[in-house]
Amino acid sequence: MNLYTLVLLIHTLSLTAAFSPSGGYGPGNVTCPKKSTAGDSGLVRHSRGLCEDESNWLKKRHEHTDEALKEFLETADLEDFDVEEFFDKNNQSINIGLAFSGGGYRAMLCGAGQISALDDRTDGANETGLGGLLQSATYLTGLSGGNWMTGTLALNNWTSVQEIIEGDSIWNLEHSIFTSGGINIFKTVGQWDDISDSIQEKKDAGFNTSITDIWGRALSYQFFGKHDNGGDGLTFSTLRDVEVFQNGEMPLPISVATGRTPTSKIINLNSTVFEFTPFELGSWDPSLYAFTDLKYVGSNVDNGDPESDTCIAGFDNAGFVMGTSSSLFNQFLLKLNTTGITGVVHDLIEDFLHNLSEDFDDIAIYGPNPFYNTPYATVKTIVDDENLYLCDGGEDNQNVPLAPLLQPERDVDVIFAFDNSADTDDSFPDGASLVATYERQFASQGNGTAFPYVPGQSTFLAHNLTTKPTFFGCDASNLTDLAYIPPLVVYIANEPFTFWSNTSTFKMEYEDDEKLGMIKNGYEVSSRYNMTIDEDWKKCVSCAIIRRSQERRNETQSDECEKCFEDYCWDGKLVTEDVDLRSQNYTSSNGAEDASSEGEVSTSSNARDGTSESSGSSSSDDSKKSSASQMISYKSVSNLLYSALFVSAIALFA
Repeated sequence: MNLYTLVLLIHTLSLTAAFSPSGGYGPGNVTCPKKSTAGDSGLVRHSRGLCEDESNWLKKRHEHTDEALKEFLETADLEDFDVEEFFDKNNQSINIGLAFSGGGYRAMLCGAGQISALDDRTDGANETGLGGLLQSATYLTGLSGGNWMTGTLALNNWTSVQEIIEGDSIWNLEHSIFTSGGINIFKTVGQWDDISDSIQEKKDAGFNTSITDIWGRALSYQFFGKHDNGGDGLTFSTLRDVEVFQNGEMPLPISVATGRTPTSKIINLNSTVFEFTPFELGSWDPSLYAFTDLKYVGSNVDNGDPESDTCIAGFDNAGFVMGTSSSLFNQFLLKLNTTGITGVVHDLIEDFLHNLSEDFDDIAIYGPNPFYNTPYATVKTIVDDENLYLCDGGEDNQNVPLAPLLQPERDVDVIFAFDNSADTDDSFPDGASLVATYERQFASQGNGTAFPYVPGQSTFLAHNLTTKPTFFGCDASNLTDLAYIPPLVVYIANEPFTFWSNTSTFKMEYEDDEKLGMIKNGYEVSSRYNMTIDEDWKKCVSCAIIRRSQERRNETQSDECEKCFEDYCWDGKLVTEDVDLRSQNYTSSNGAEDASSEGEVSTSSNARDGTSESSGSSSSDDSKKSSASQMISYKSVSNLLYSALFVSAIALFA
């Protein structure tokens, strides 16, 4: 066991001991906190402003971000810009938000590379990347696979991607969570037996369980090191008492999920966006407009008031929260009976699925409802139900978790939106998430939020807005008819440089060379291919960061920043011709190398415009464009056996 693994193990053990009243996955009884003096009900508050805990934490965080941003801007070496003078004039801290999209392990690994390029703890990031930008950020949002990445970093004592790569206890992806032991059948059976015990423990404590509990517990073994039972006592609110978070030395992690009642369908304009912070669970949307103390979710309450002096803690299990944000993957479990499996294995799966209610297949049950009978919602659907139902944060098409960063209460200046979605037939982004967020602001659920003008997906593709970073909302004077001046958005989409990073969302296993290839490519996406495409990329990022502050003071941009904005800002032009852009082949502008054994692929410099020519085996190209159904097929007899073991384990508590 190396030193990193030992430190991580000791850290995880201490967290578990401190924050699991039951000592495991099942929630336990604790004494209720004193009633709030802020005029709200006991554990619930109206969504007016930030909670006191977040406001107090921000003061500590800004002490770190102000100094980190000064250093970042100094190393950017902008012309005609005095860093000390800028901060002397600026009477408020600049808030930077980082948002990482969903998309399974693809999003986790691409996002890991992208964030590592922003982290001054990464070797070389200060020279060939944007090292220090992560240290300058106030908020860090994640959804589904993006949340697996942000949650892993946050809940492992704010570790770095480099430390994860150099260690051996996190993100071991050579075997899927369904066959974690590989050829070691006993290890696989043992893990699923432990998961079965954990779910039963929650049931015995009197709580409903869903397939999300299974999913979250299985994920935890990959995210929380080699701790016994995969950190079954680790909670999301644990972070409150972790020194690195208490001292404001890391951004505020926010996990995003979507509200959905059973039998209902989600569309973008009626969805309720929920956010988890270490302090609270709740929504800014008028369909709820309330937040509750995350630590005590699971307590019996009426209008936020506990029904007794005894509350519940431990319900906000870290894996359960991360599984909630990615519950779309529950559909993966449900598709196991359509993969061509026959015989005993098929019968086991069919029996298991038969015992699940279709209405609850992709829902995480948070019951009792922490918002039961609260008075703030304009529509009472959520607050009238005895249970709260949450699901994958991307099911409303907002796959980049921007909503928490658009709330005017958080006063975010600039958002770096990392999009690792699979919107196109070739599993690359096409800007659909930004379009969904833009449209939502004009519906009642938008609740007065603002988002810059963006084009449709056709324009994103035709104008190559996904093949290079694009700035939206560059000029505040053009945004005055919105509810308020929104943050400037720096959109950075997944693009292959040295690795084909458009893997299927449902790809569950990655060899080490694949994993490292995805992470390396993500670094190159953030850094503009190690600053070789644009040696002034850090300058242009700096110009985006200071833009809103300059506009508030009516300061003129320098010539250098004007040139950056000419290069990176969307010019407002739209595609008018009818072009079937989604059917075009996507190729790398920098010659991504096929890391598989099927041959190399070289491309011309015209990225994704339909004119590039590629050479290499057609079977290699086809393999990169596999559909989700192809990616989840079982390839060997051993996998059939493992799936049987998996189903047998979870059938114990079905």
